[in-house]
Amino acid sequence: MIGYISDNLLLPILDFFYGLVPSYGLAIIALTVVIRLALFPLSAGSIRNARRMRIAQPAMQKRQAEIKAKYANNPQKQQEELGQLMKEFGSPLAGCLPLLVQMPILFALFATLRGSPFADVPYTLNLKVLPAEQIAAVEPKPFNSPSHSIFVTETTHVPVIATLEGGTKLGVGDSAQVKLHTKQGDSFASVLQGIDHGDAFAPTWTVTKGDGVVRVDADGTITALGTGDATVEGKIPGLAARSGFLFIKALGQVGFMTDGAVNWDIAILVAGFGASLFASQILSGMGMPPNPQQSTANKITPVMITGMFLFFPLPAGVLLYMVVANIFQALQTFLLSREALPDNLQAILDQQLAQQPVTVSASGGRLPFEPKGKK
Repeated sequence: MIGYISDNLLLPILDFFYGLVPSYGLAIIALTVVIRLALFPLSAGSIRNARRMRIAQPAMQKRQAEIKAKYANNPQKQQEELGQLMKEFGSPLAGCLPLLVQMPILFALFATLRGSPFADVPYTLNLKVLPAEQIAAVEPKPFNSPSHSIFVTETTHVPVIATLEGGTKLGVGDSAQVKLHTKQGDSFASVLQGIDHGDAFAPTWTVTKGDGVVRVDADGTITALGTGDATVEGKIPGLAARSGFLFIKALGQVGFMTDGAVNWDIAILVAGFGASLFASQILSGMGMPPNPQQSTANKITPVMITGMFLFFPLPAGVLLYMVVANIFQALQTFLLSREALPDNLQAILDQQLAQQPVTVSASGGRLPFEPKGKK
């Protein structure tokens, strides 16, 4: 499903925006905004539900405890009363469904930005080499990799599959060639023949595991040298992987460090992601009574999530998408935080705000944020 959404929805939108403004950086931003606008009703439902549950949770927990105590010997009545409570305040799980519905699109968007044209596309083949006398008993099963859309020009991309006709099990001394081809069966090499500078997209082949087990030639021919497991990777260059945008040196660049030098463009993007995530969490608490535990989580969570990029680095193009998406999310959260609440929740919120501790200044006067009428 993710590949289908990427090929038939996201890439056509990307092509459209690149046709309007020939900049892959701007195309990423436009694609992100379009997807976020399309998913606005779903994500808004999740934000609304989270806001309402944050207000209603203390009252719900108190009422649930009362119902369970009152109807401890009447399970049927207890379930009826709990059901009425959910109708009154809503279900905590109501915000999960919108998230689940939009996940395939977001995963497909993420996969699109990690592939061509924004990054080099790898084809990985995990091989097992057996003794020559054992391979005769193995039934050949052709291996086909997942399809990846490869950009060969700014507006032309073709789905490419890697195939080993005899499968991923080889006998010592055997050879097999990896064939890259389209879904229609045309070889990738023939596609490149009709493209200007097509040789720039020729794949490179390397053995990433098991150097003494297999050897791979420049044309993708694998030769089994000895028994064991091995991994061969073919990589097709991404058209825009080395294209820059604003302060970004290359949209396909990955990691803080390259050859001992700090990639400050990646550092800025990661810092922007953390700052926008922190802002979104702060905005989600606007107009709410203070919650020390939530406040601590709001400070720690952005740091933890941002710190993960040290261990799971992402291409600059993906980070650009994540920063733009977070900014959009923060704006959406700000707008929805100003939305009127149902009367029952507004009454609970007013009561919670009225019960805040009173802070008195050194002169004995009420501070500006102290509830009116209290000294």
